Amino acid sequence: MQTVTEFMPMSDRYAFDFRLCHFTKGWAQLDTRQDASYYGNWINPLTRQLCSFAEGDVTIITCDDDAEFIAQVTETFGWHKERGYEPAIDGMCSETIIARFNELGLAHMLH
Repeated sequence: MQTVTEFMPMSDRYAFDFRLCHFTKGWAQLDTRQDASYYGNWINPLTRQLCSFAEGDVTIITCDDDAEFIAQVTETFGWHKERGYEPAIDGMCSETIIARFNELGLAHMLH
């Protein structure tokens, strides 16, 4: 697993929603009650990556294989759930993204 962190001052989650983590690139949104212009999470089941943006801090995790990816998504989902943030993955109405979450056994996390 590889983790990359960086800081993007003067940015907001919409740069990710509409460009960096766009669904046409395989990204799904991890929706939570905490979502705001300064906070968001995205999951890409095709490239096995997770991306988090919080007040300019960006963390991108790239998993080496499906098992590692499933474990990381499960941990991230659980972290949000334990705190009452009501997580759910938005498959972005993409048949490819939704099918991949199904293949990985993570369909129960979709809304």
